[in-house]
Amino acid sequence: MKKVLIISFFFNNKEEIGSVRLRGLAKYLPEYGWEPTILTIKRGNESESGFRTLETEYSDLVANWESKLGLNSENIKLKSKENHKNFTESLIKVWLEIFAYPDPEKNWYKPAVKAGSELLEKEHFDAILSSSSPVTCHLIANKLKEIYKIPWIADLRDLWAYNHYYNFSRFRVFRDINLEKRTLASANVLSTVSKPLADKLIELHENKNVVTILNGFDPKNKAEKVRMLDKKFSIIYTGRIYEKNMDIELLFKAISQLNKEKEINLDDFSIEFYGNQKHLLEKQLSPHINKYDLKRIIKIHGQVSHEDALKRQKKSQLLLLLNWNDPKEKGVFTGKIFEYLSAQRPIIALGGYGGVVKELLEQTKAGVSLNNTNELKRIIKSFYSEFKLNGEAKYSGIPKEIDKYSHKEMAMRFSEVLERINNF
Repeated sequence: MKKVLIISFFFNNKEEIGSVRLRGLAKYLPEYGWEPTILTIKRGNESESGFRTLETEYSDLVANWESKLGLNSENIKLKSKENHKNFTESLIKVWLEIFAYPDPEKNWYKPAVKAGSELLEKEHFDAILSSSSPVTCHLIANKLKEIYKIPWIADLRDLWAYNHYYNFSRFRVFRDINLEKRTLASANVLSTVSKPLADKLIELHENKNVVTILNGFDPKNKAEKVRMLDKKFSIIYTGRIYEKNMDIELLFKAISQLNKEKEINLDDFSIEFYGNQKHLLEKQLSPHINKYDLKRIIKIHGQVSHEDALKRQKKSQLLLLLNWNDPKEKGVFTGKIFEYLSAQRPIIALGGYGGVVKELLEQTKAGVSLNNTNELKRIIKSFYSEFKLNGEAKYSGIPKEIDKYSHKEMAMRFSEVLERINNF
């Protein structure tokens, strides 16, 4: 069996979207003749079971600066992805531009290169695969390839300089473009998660071999054919809500109008939210709940484990997906959609500009993507009629198409690329 070294900063963080891709890859690659070893950071005292990992210590740049700047680490890393034009955000931006270049995880470079070099001195590896973010993973891979001349795939789950969340100065953009070109020039193949993102990589990296390998779901999480669905007409949302970028009000408005028009009976409904901390969700949703007088059908649960979220999705009548209302998001798949595919329940994607999410839903017949109140009312009314007649909203997903988005399919695609660069 051939061996591949996977470089992933977030591998041991089970809740991080990028970790889901890499964990799925590591789980199923052996079925295609590749044994993975994961170079990652040490999180806590427990080692990851089920995978061969090489864990290194890591000096957290953010934590080191927190006390100096008097800021919360969640804000420094901009995980909220919401732009607030105030002094704190300006300070964070300056800090990121100057001290956190090329990213806040840059302190991992030296210990990772050291640990990777010690491993490669002792064992033969046939390939390296690095995955960003953070882009420091690619800097590490680039150095290891330079020393050991091993074929390398650079996987960009999120783009680097062309990232759609990019909010830096022109000078920083110039620096990042140059660093990206220099670093990835030695990669044998660049991979990313959608064709629109691949097109952007091709634009920046001329004559480079760029492949699209989609994210997916673990086929072992796929819902059973026989199961108990909710007795209520349940609509479930699992995930964070970003008020400035998502249109959650569209759902409340449609439900309220259907109720006033006597098209539905609210006693049959249950709309449940899992994701942010409960008090944050209540703060976000309360204005809409009160405006449309829907308190009796709304249940706010807050955060639950990933496993519990998957179980809840499988019992729901409908799954709610909130797309970002940003044209730059047209080429981006949210990780949530792949979880929803494994649940095998109808998906209603609201907002956004269509793009790859709409294409996926049309191809798989697993749901619909829309951003119009009347359209949403028609869809809900249709599913509700099925529910009243048969006790469940009809699911029309095409298994053969949905299976194309499994981790096994993803691992097979990566194995093909690994074989190609290894035989070059």
